[in-house]
Amino acid sequence: MVTEPASGPVVTDITVGGMTCAACVRRVEKKLGKLEGVTATVNLATGLARVRHPAEMVPADLVTAVEQAGYLAALPVSEDDGDSQETDEAGSDEARRERERLLVTVLLAVPVLVLSMVPTLQFRDWQWLCFALAAPVAVWSAWPFHIRALRGLRHSTATMDTLVSLGVLASFAWSVYALFLGGAGEPGMRMSFSLVPSASEDMAHVYLEAAVSVPLFVLTGRYLEGRARRGTGAALRSLVELAAKQVSVRDEHGERSIPIEQLRVGQVFVVRPGERVATDGRVTEGSSAVDLSLVTGESEPVEVSPGSALVGGAVNAGGLLLVEARAVGADTQLARITRLVTEAQAGKARAQRLADAIAGVFVPAVLVLAVTVLGFWLGAGADPQAALTACVAVLVVACPCALGLATPTALMAATGRGAQLGVLVSGPQTLEALQHVDTVVLDKTGTLTTGHMTVAQVTAVPGQLGEDEAVRLAGAVEQGSEHPIGRAVTSCARRTGTGEPLPDVTDFLAVPGHGVSGSVEGRTVEVGVPDGKLPRALAKALAAAEEAAHTPVLVRIDGRPQALIAVGDLVRPGSYGAVERLRRLGIRPVLATGDRKAPAEAVAGALGIDEVHARCTPEDKAALVGELKQEGARVAVVGDGVNDAAALAAADLGIAMGSGTDVAIGAADLTLVRGDIEALVDAVLLARRTLGTIRANLAWAFGYNVVTVPLAMVGLLDPMVAAAAMSVSSVLVVANSLRLRGWQPSPTHGTRGWKAGAR
Repeated sequence: MVTEPASGPVVTDITVGGMTCAACVRRVEKKLGKLEGVTATVNLATGLARVRHPAEMVPADLVTAVEQAGYLAALPVSEDDGDSQETDEAGSDEARRERERLLVTVLLAVPVLVLSMVPTLQFRDWQWLCFALAAPVAVWSAWPFHIRALRGLRHSTATMDTLVSLGVLASFAWSVYALFLGGAGEPGMRMSFSLVPSASEDMAHVYLEAAVSVPLFVLTGRYLEGRARRGTGAALRSLVELAAKQVSVRDEHGERSIPIEQLRVGQVFVVRPGERVATDGRVTEGSSAVDLSLVTGESEPVEVSPGSALVGGAVNAGGLLLVEARAVGADTQLARITRLVTEAQAGKARAQRLADAIAGVFVPAVLVLAVTVLGFWLGAGADPQAALTACVAVLVVACPCALGLATPTALMAATGRGAQLGVLVSGPQTLEALQHVDTVVLDKTGTLTTGHMTVAQVTAVPGQLGEDEAVRLAGAVEQGSEHPIGRAVTSCARRTGTGEPLPDVTDFLAVPGHGVSGSVEGRTVEVGVPDGKLPRALAKALAAAEEAAHTPVLVRIDGRPQALIAVGDLVRPGSYGAVERLRRLGIRPVLATGDRKAPAEAVAGALGIDEVHARCTPEDKAALVGELKQEGARVAVVGDGVNDAAALAAADLGIAMGSGTDVAIGAADLTLVRGDIEALVDAVLLARRTLGTIRANLAWAFGYNVVTVPLAMVGLLDPMVAAAAMSVSSVLVVANSLRLRGWQPSPTHGTRGWKAGAR
């Protein structure tokens, strides 16, 4: 993708393949930065490099520069349906190949590990069985590491792949030598487990367990990481899918269906009940109620008539509409939201990939140490076998398997436990951001509220019809209406009834913008906008409904006001306690909604939120996030609709409601599946525990290297023990991570004195 801002350099996105660590990211950025006038930001998670360069520079030169650094590079394909489908299929094929490689490695490696490290299980010629099983692991399973290491060698660079490849090859080559030339292949050979190499048994050792365990553990870690990466583009794909593919155009030749790409400004198109508005436009004929909740955040359907503006992506909930297109393609509001999400996700993540960053220095240092150890031992007159043993031990023990497992295993355990608590996290960067969040921007519709119209209160005139009877008659008339308010009244009537079907209605009449009427059981029932003088009880109920920002609906029976029904988007029961718990955790709540000021302030008042921003467009929400970040706040955004996607992606942390749209969930870093924001408090506490576990894992992973590498250098750790230390290190990391599966949130953390449901 190539874009050109109003002023300044051209921006080009490049897909980069073959990056495995932060050192790779820095290498690509450095290579591109050597070109005159070029600056680059590389995102490891998305595999994209966003490059700013002079307009006269050809994008192909940028691709060549990345390839010269030893990585694969290409300009992204266009996002039409065919290319998207091919990209998805390619991603599925890659995931399938990775899974198959890992499964085969597990089946081959586990018997080798068990036989090599449990002497009591070693039978006659067991070492040859291990050799037959280890050979395909050392060659085929580790082939991706070998290829990337060779590619790095051609460009005079070293990465974690270099160390993994050398460790596997050194261990396997040593084992081949021991089996064929060193006496380890003799029938009946037993290999004991010893912490210190024995001079009499040096050549009776094979190190096949090291050759298979290194690919096994590293493939596991990278497979888990790869699964997370492949979901990065889901938000953008959902936005593309939200846009209409076909549109029914009406002109002097009649009505016909055309691809949305052929629609032009000024053309008139048809929107039938239940259909999504194809593009931004103006109503020329027809009246209806339009659901804008997914686009603008409006909780209540908006009545539209000739002259009303419509937003592409809105859903027609009522009658037939004829709409004149006012904006198409990249100029629509939905397209602008897509661009905002793209730009927000293209920025470099703040993820602290500590293991990969240190590996940029760690790998060359280990290689230098291994060569130094070999030279020192040989120079000191030591036996070449002892020198080679020490060198191989350094390479094997320093393989960063535990480094690769420290984060993904803890993350896997935390996400599993989080899912049980109604929390889905996308990665370690989410947990890091969540721990430091001090401000949370909350959407109203579908986040703090239920997101759909519900009957909140029914008030009947005393001494006349009862409330249940009034709702029953109103619901009967509203059966013929497609308006969301009518559906809410009908649904309430069915819930409060005796289980019998609602009575039939005759002479049904719907007046757009006013209400409906009909004859039910011989009585004329009118349900619509309150007008005229009302009885005292209904007038009081009307004032209460307006104060709560609910929609009042008056029920007239035979021309006389009998009841008033308040309909609105109700606050979720868990929102009251959740906002209070967030405040006690030191997190400031801010309400930002596309809805009107009155309902926004009503919800904020009920929840005790002081800062309210109403009538926010998607651009306004993203701008609000930017302003808060400029003030120094660590901002999280909680939302559930398309209108929240840009703000979710721009925030330090995006949090989506599980009941929201795929776009919001795809753009978010964390998803609350439970359907209420109480789960957010559990997520904060889980994040703190998980990050503590990750830090402990990394401390162990580095600590054991600090201890074991010197032991290997002085000859006190043979490759067998080195492989065991590496394996045990990984097992301990996994075991520590699995403790998160039993983690329980304490209700007293940050919430002392709070009771559920308290207002």
